Amino acid sequence: MKKFICILAVAGLCLTGCGKQDVPVQEAAVYEGTAIVLSDSAVTVDGQPVSQDSSQAVYTANDIIYYEEGHDFTYGEGTETDAHSQAEADAHTVVHITQPGTYILQGSLSKGQVAVDLGENAKEDPSAVVTLVLDGVDITSSVAPGVIFYNVYECGTTDDPTNTVDTAAAGANVVLADGSQNRVNGSYVARIYKPDSVVLSQDGTEVEDAKKLHKYDAAFYSKMSMNVGGSGALDIIAENEGLDSELHLTVNGGDIRIRSGNDGINTNEDGVSVTTINGGSLDILVTGQTGEGDGIDSNGWLVINGGSVTAQACATSGDAGIDSDMGIHINGGTVIATGNMLDRISESQQTYGVFQFAQPQKAGVYTLKNEQGEGVAQMDVTNAFSYLVVSAETLGAGEYTLWQGENQLKGMTSGAMGSGMPGGGQMPKDKVPPEGMEMPENMIPPEGMERPEGMEIPEGTMPENMTPPEGMEMPQRPEGGRGQFGGFGGEMGEASDVFFFAEGGNYFMVMG
Repeated sequence: MKKFICILAVAGLCLTGCGKQDVPVQEAAVYEGTAIVLSDSAVTVDGQPVSQDSSQAVYTANDIIYYEEGHDFTYGEGTETDAHSQAEADAHTVVHITQPGTYILQGSLSKGQVAVDLGENAKEDPSAVVTLVLDGVDITSSVAPGVIFYNVYECGTTDDPTNTVDTAAAGANVVLADGSQNRVNGSYVARIYKPDSVVLSQDGTEVEDAKKLHKYDAAFYSKMSMNVGGSGALDIIAENEGLDSELHLTVNGGDIRIRSGNDGINTNEDGVSVTTINGGSLDILVTGQTGEGDGIDSNGWLVINGGSVTAQACATSGDAGIDSDMGIHINGGTVIATGNMLDRISESQQTYGVFQFAQPQKAGVYTLKNEQGEGVAQMDVTNAFSYLVVSAETLGAGEYTLWQGENQLKGMTSGAMGSGMPGGGQMPKDKVPPEGMEMPENMIPPEGMERPEGMEIPEGTMPENMTPPEGMEMPQRPEGGRGQFGGFGGEMGEASDVFFFAEGGNYFMVMG
């Protein structure tokens, strides 16, 4: 078994849906396109001073979209905290990109934004494609996203949603240039209503209905499906959310580090969006500045095919390291995520384990060791958590122990016999349950067994012949197959130091 060490990890998937083109991600150190050098004093385009003429492919203006202070409740959903002054907004330089092509960005803006908008008809135009090559940029915006794609080609559709999408033809593309270090420090725009769409209650004190004019939650934002790749590095520091797409997001490469007040990554079309991770490295830490936040949050599916992800949810809220409304599929890569909630992990091609803790675990170093005592996963955790998800290509069937520093954690195995049952997969043939723990065929838990104090039972499966302990509710079997959490499996004896990983996935419940 190979040794791998990570801080927290995840990987992703992609298939068909948007187009047949290759993902427009260049890996070479030299790129061809329009060169834009950012500066607070003088932005240049191909070595010439930037234009202020809005008919040009690149121009600058002081017209950033933001949530304006001084309005009543009919303006939008924002609070006083979300609002900014006109003077604060005017201090920002917006670098507008208005035509298709590749744009190589370098330099810095201490108050600014890069905004891509190819016009209202771009969404239906397959040629309306922009690739931003970040080659050493540092952009800070205190009133709105630091980088935003408004109107480009949308390769996806909301019809017949599926977890297999191909964003190759997407109009929004980001390449992290080889060897480059890039940074985007951004804010957000709370929901602003279209003025003529606001419908008030009969007494005029509440908004009963209104259409959205603007709402951009993340420091790095796209209204259309987006691809991110390359071999450089990108740090995203976000007041609210980190990296968002309103439809699909595909990560193919790059060393991406996100520190966000809310969700680290969010794709937000309900029941449709797919977040796909094929490669690269994602290190996500939710700081809790907003009081909540998942590491990765997909309102549709999360599919992991490769790469690695560090995903730490908010320490104080009921959020997950990896979260998805429609299902999480782990097919490859390295996945380690922490949080205080467990979302359904659907049928996956790679073995995974989930540890549940009766009490929140503190920050520190956690190590998963194999039968030889070798560390196969090491997690330097910053945020407190109640759930730990672990998956990697190197994790096969066998016995594992979990350590916090020098202390070995004890727990109860919740694995069941047979794929698709609680715990998923089968116990290795040459292994036996820990001493004192019996695994009867009928999987009936012992009479009088109570749920540990403070422990919530996540969504999962329960065989028809399994009777839950008195006072414990066991949710119904969700869609998907292997690795579903089924609560208590088998008759529990003494707490065990040893946990079993079975092919196809398994869950473990740590009581200490």
